[in-house]
Amino acid sequence: MKLAIVRQTYNPNGGAERFVSRALNVLAQDTSLDVTLIARQWENAAGWQTLTVNPPFRNRVARESGFATEAAAHFSQFDIVQSHERIPGATIFRAGDGVHATWLEQYSRILSPLARWAQSLSRYHRYILQAEAQMFQHPQLRNVICNSRMVRDDIARRFGLSDDKLTVIYNGVDTGHFTPDVKALSQREALNIPLDAPVLAYVGSGFSRKGVATALRAIVPHPGVFLLIAGRDKQARKYEKLASSLGVASRVRFLGPVAEVREVYGTADALILPTLYDPFPNVCVEALACGLPLMTSHGCGAAEWIEEGVNGWVRDALDSEGYQQVITAWLTGREQGTNYSAAARATAEPYTLDNMAKELQALYRDLLR
Repeated sequence: MKLAIVRQTYNPNGGAERFVSRALNVLAQDTSLDVTLIARQWENAAGWQTLTVNPPFRNRVARESGFATEAAAHFSQFDIVQSHERIPGATIFRAGDGVHATWLEQYSRILSPLARWAQSLSRYHRYILQAEAQMFQHPQLRNVICNSRMVRDDIARRFGLSDDKLTVIYNGVDTGHFTPDVKALSQREALNIPLDAPVLAYVGSGFSRKGVATALRAIVPHPGVFLLIAGRDKQARKYEKLASSLGVASRVRFLGPVAEVREVYGTADALILPTLYDPFPNVCVEALACGLPLMTSHGCGAAEWIEEGVNGWVRDALDSEGYQQVITAWLTGREQGTNYSAAARATAEPYTLDNMAKELQALYRDLLR
C-alpha cells in the first residue's frame, strides 16, 4: 500500500507534526505500508521517504496555494493520500487544526472591533476558508480524521458530511515515556519553588490563543500557587508585565521553549490550558499520562475526557473567575486526599501510540476495500 502523508513544514514542537511523526514511527513497523512524506521542509526524517515540494512564495496566500497545487500534482502516485493541509483532492484529511471558521469566531472574542474588521478583510483567511470548503466538497475525499468529537460535530454541521466520512481517532501518547514517574525530573529546586507548593503548568506557544492571561489571573487569589509557562511567544514580554501588574510575578516562571517537556510535567501538579480553540492538544494527553489533572476550556477537544472534579475541570476560556474557583476546588481536593493523579493517568492509558496506529491502519484498509 502506497501511502502519502502531507504536511507543509515541520516544527518539532507542533501538535500536528508530533501526530505525524508518532504515526509514521509506528506505521513504519508495518512492512505492508510504503509511506512517503510530502513536505516543503522536514527535520529529523531519518528512515522515512520524503518528497520535497518547495515552490517559491511572496506571501502567506502564495505559500499555501503554491504548496497545495504542487503537492496535489503528485497525489495520483499513491493509493491513499492523508493530508494535514487543506488541499482539495486528498483521500483523507486529518482535521488537526479543526475548522478555520470556528477558530476565527473564537479568536475574534479577544480582538478589538478594528482588528475584527481587519480579520474579515484578510485575503489569507478568505483563501483558507475557500480551500477548506472545496476540500470537504471534493469527490476524492473519502474520510476525515477528527481528533475530537467537538471537531467531528462541527464539520458535520458546517459542511454536511455524513457520519461514515467522519472518524474520530484521538491523539496517541507514549504511555511508557510520559508517566507519573516524571516527578523524578522535577526542577523545583532550580526554579526556587517550595517542594510542597501547588504548581500549575501551562505548555504551548500562542499565548493569546491558549489563555496565558486567564491562567495568570486565575492564580491571583491563591497566594501559595505557582505557575510555570513553557512555550515560545513573540509577545512574552507583555505577559511578564501582566504578571507584574497582577502582583503574581514572584510566583510565575516564564520558561520559554523547553527541550524536555517532561521536566515541566514533573515539576507541576496540574495542567492549565484555558484555550480559545484547540481541537485536541498533545500536551493534554501527555500531561494526563503523567498524572496531571487538566483545567481547560469548552473550546478544547480534551474537555471530552474530563469528569468534573475527578480528573479535571472545564470552564469558558475567558472566565478568569471560573478558573479561580476551579483552583479552589483543586486545592480543597488535595487537602482532602483526592487522588487526581491516578484518575488522570487512568484517563490517558487507553490512548497508546499502538492503539492509534491500529485505528489508522484499520481505516486505510477499509478505504482500500
